Amino acid sequence: MAESFIFSIAESLITKLASRAYQEASRVVGVYDDLQDLKTSLSYVKAVLLDAEQKQEQNHELREWLKQIKLVFYDAENLLDEVDCESLRKQLRITQKDKVGGFFSSSNPLLFRYKISQQIKEIRKRLDRVAADRDKFGLQTIAVDRRVGHKREMTYSHVVESDVIGRDHDKEKIVKLLMEPSLDNNAGSKHISVIPIVGIGGLGKTTLTKLVFNDKRINESFPLKMWVSVHDDFNVRSLIIKIINSPRDFAASTDAPAGQQNLRDLEIEQLQYRLRNMLEGKKFLLVLDDVWNEDRVKWVELQHLISVGAQGNKVIVTTRSQSIASIMGTVAYSHHLKGLSPKDSLRLFVRWAFKGDEGKYPDLVMIGREIVEKCKGVPLAVRTLGSSLFSKHEIQEWESLRDKEIWNLPQKEDDILPALKLSYDEMPSHLRQCFALLSLYPRNFRFDSFGVASLWGAAGLLPLQSKDKTMVDVAHQYLRDFMARSFLHDVSDCGTFYFFGIHDLVHDLAVYVAKDVCQLVNSNTQDISENVLHLSFVENGLPYNSVKPSLRGTRSILFPVDEVGASEAFLNAWVLNCTYLRYLDLSNSTCETLPQSIGQLKHLRSISLRNNKRIKRLPNSICKLQNLQVLLLDGCSNLETVPKKLRKLISLQRLGITTKQSILPESDIAKLNCLEYLRVEDCDNLESLFAETRLPTLLTLQVIGCANLKSLPLDTHHFPQLETMLIEGVGNEDWLHRSENTNSVLRLKTISLYNMVTLPHSLQQYASTLQTLMIGDCYELEVLPEWQLNLSALKFLYIWDCPELKSLPSDIHRLTSLQVLQIINCTELYRKYKPQVGECWPMISHIKHTEIRKTWD
Repeated sequence: MAESFIFSIAESLITKLASRAYQEASRVVGVYDDLQDLKTSLSYVKAVLLDAEQKQEQNHELREWLKQIKLVFYDAENLLDEVDCESLRKQLRITQKDKVGGFFSSSNPLLFRYKISQQIKEIRKRLDRVAADRDKFGLQTIAVDRRVGHKREMTYSHVVESDVIGRDHDKEKIVKLLMEPSLDNNAGSKHISVIPIVGIGGLGKTTLTKLVFNDKRINESFPLKMWVSVHDDFNVRSLIIKIINSPRDFAASTDAPAGQQNLRDLEIEQLQYRLRNMLEGKKFLLVLDDVWNEDRVKWVELQHLISVGAQGNKVIVTTRSQSIASIMGTVAYSHHLKGLSPKDSLRLFVRWAFKGDEGKYPDLVMIGREIVEKCKGVPLAVRTLGSSLFSKHEIQEWESLRDKEIWNLPQKEDDILPALKLSYDEMPSHLRQCFALLSLYPRNFRFDSFGVASLWGAAGLLPLQSKDKTMVDVAHQYLRDFMARSFLHDVSDCGTFYFFGIHDLVHDLAVYVAKDVCQLVNSNTQDISENVLHLSFVENGLPYNSVKPSLRGTRSILFPVDEVGASEAFLNAWVLNCTYLRYLDLSNSTCETLPQSIGQLKHLRSISLRNNKRIKRLPNSICKLQNLQVLLLDGCSNLETVPKKLRKLISLQRLGITTKQSILPESDIAKLNCLEYLRVEDCDNLESLFAETRLPTLLTLQVIGCANLKSLPLDTHHFPQLETMLIEGVGNEDWLHRSENTNSVLRLKTISLYNMVTLPHSLQQYASTLQTLMIGDCYELEVLPEWQLNLSALKFLYIWDCPELKSLPSDIHRLTSLQVLQIINCTELYRKYKPQVGECWPMISHIKHTEIRKTWD
């Protein structure tokens, strides 16, 4: 699967070489002309890569050719990064007047220019040598990536109702919506209400719609019913023909032409006349199944053409995309289809795995329960696995399937993995690589958008920072794109960042597409794939010396599981050999020191030592890493001091600090001109923070567990750009005072408050800007203040782990901007506000999105 990224890599290399910032850097270093020649060679190869990627499945020799190109591209990426590193070194010398190295040092510009020029020539030779073979494969030039996956066969409306399990509740909900006189929220669609049904591939959106379409009540209410299978063909002319041809009694209709095939010979004017004539004055139900196209103009055009029927006409749209649902829907909400219950999943599995004789095989049914757990309620996955075991009664066969990952099983075109992969294939190329990196985390991992942005940024998958957008802004846009494709679930939108998860089957898809690029290492790992770029260690005590690949090209190493961390032996055996390492997550590590040679890993963009309880000092050489964008030292409870000369980290965007120091090196931190995120955690000796220091680029500030903190000036002079703040476990809340000067009040968008007995009265001063408020772990908090109703801009309210909180403000309806209310693990609130049944539910039922859960599980 790695070869599917080659076009994306070529595109990013050429884009980088063409950018003004990189051209300036290459001129500074003195290799501009050499790199422009390389760009020409890359363009020559890129022209045929799309065609090659599409043909590689049927041609082994072509696959090998692509692998060779991939290796050259990796070396080219590393080479361009060398130029970046040297450019940053020069920038540091100029801005901070550091001494220049001697003639024979690695910093000598003439020596560096000669070395890089030779490497560029060598890469060009390799690339030209491989490119010379392109003609023998008969490849065509395709300049733009417009690939979409092979869509499934056209659907039809017939369904055997007895074969469908666990969708009665969903069916009744949709039928109820259809039977209502009008669901119109859009004056422009006077006669039509559109109901979107949204979910990932394989959830059964089409099957549910078939149940609704064939319901007796619907037959009686809608004399005219039409079923159109859309897929990626949202061509208005084609859709008109499909709609005209769709009614079951079409042949008997007096308006029908002599032969349906004649419709394709008609002009668009004649077609729209036929369509409007067919629909005029009639009450109809139209199903548009499996819509992928996000062109709103085409939908509005079709909408106008069909808006000629009677009042109360309805359209059901099934789609994987929330964006499409928003574009087409006119009802107040989309129906987000969820997975089947474990009980219904097992019933469906038994139906597909046995001939009705499951009673003879109780041992197999027990194994079947475990197999069904893999499917996480997705009916198509249940069917895929059940069908593969049909008429097989050997326990070993069932156990073998139970123990295999889904992506390792044979798959037919209409099985679960191909169904999910359609959504992946439809993504633009820049999203595919980002999605693949989500495979580095275990199932059920709770992601935060800052962490994902760090990984993608370090991997070079986010465009260079601009005046208009930070890299985090771009990462958030990518995450919204994934949300729109139903690839993320359990999303907490916190205004300026997200928490989210991914469905287990979506995780399996990520692992499948990332083969040979990303690898999870556990006790079952036999070897590491050659040329793997990203490694994730998910178990403690692994025999690092027995499995050791060539690490020189590895770019990411991470330990994403709590309580699993690296030792000093691991650092010495693995990390220090990774010449081109960009991302190093040593969270929960047990090493007591970092070697001085860490400063030689000049390509590093991100390093985390979070929650290392043993490390006391860091080598000052870490400040030689001018590429470093992320340095996380929070939770390092024994760290005596942060490294000297932090100001040298001129690319640093995120900084987390835990230290025993009583005074932070604020003058150094103030010179970090790219710093956007700062977390100060458990610095018990700190009494004052940034009293005399201005942080002009800081967007997010988190202050956690600083028990003796007495002073933190929260105003626009010190933090002119601050928009997100988290406060947790501070001993003295006096410094959260209300600013007397209204012109200096921060324009905060997001505030998170944890471990508080009461909410600070000063929050009122952010009433006009505050969009997100998170309240968590406030175990003694009993009431929310009535002044909270003054937060006129509040859109998102999250209340987590507040067991003593007895009620919400009585006039919560005054928060007219509130769109999302989430309450989790709050015993009293759950009892009172439980949806539909709680005594206080009517007070919050008007809020667009409410989620009230008894516990986190």
